[in-house]
Amino acid sequence: MRIVIADDAVLLREGLVRLLTEQGHQVVAAVADGDALVEAVVTHRPDVSIVDVRMPPSHTDEGLRAAVEARRLVPRTPILVLSQYVEVSYADDLLATTGAGGGGIGYLLKDRVAAIDEFLDALSRVAGGGTVLDPEVVGQLFARRRRDDPLRHLTPREREVLALMAEGHSNTAIARALVVSDGAVEKHVRNIFTKLDLPPDNEQHRRVRAVLAYLRN
Repeated sequence: MRIVIADDAVLLREGLVRLLTEQGHQVVAAVADGDALVEAVVTHRPDVSIVDVRMPPSHTDEGLRAAVEARRLVPRTPILVLSQYVEVSYADDLLATTGAGGGGIGYLLKDRVAAIDEFLDALSRVAGGGTVLDPEVVGQLFARRRRDDPLRHLTPREREVLALMAEGHSNTAIARALVVSDGAVEKHVRNIFTKLDLPPDNEQHRRVRAVLAYLRN
């Protein structure tokens, strides 16, 4: 594969160059900042780029922003991002680029590079258009989305009622399906509206908005 490396840490950058060269790959550019990364991707159109999230001048998210810009200028260019720590927001930003650009995205902790075979496998999968996420990143993404889930406060019965609402059933039909009274269903529906923060409005509109929240989650 033809590879671009962008990392301001000289030891890691040169270590990657040596590792990949020994594996028979060609490192077409090894750079130390985001602007140079974008230029290298546009110039060389590599099979895959390895990018550190934090690079000069501020060492915050320059590498990530450069990766997103590279994907904008060269759609579908595969990018494997390396990070010292799990930054869930960075993973979200990177994954957002898959919508228009297809796959070819990876996000790994730098520690994974030490597991050479696994690292090389991940690099190959990203180059082939796959999406590779570090297990710790996946865990934190799911944890955050569970915290953000507006349905998390609903009881099991309220979830059942909402699921039947999503299928288009009226309160009376829901009562028959769950073998409860109409009044019990009405109480569950009111609780659902309250827990989903749907203030009094046209009753039908609230049902639609509750169903949309259910379908999104």
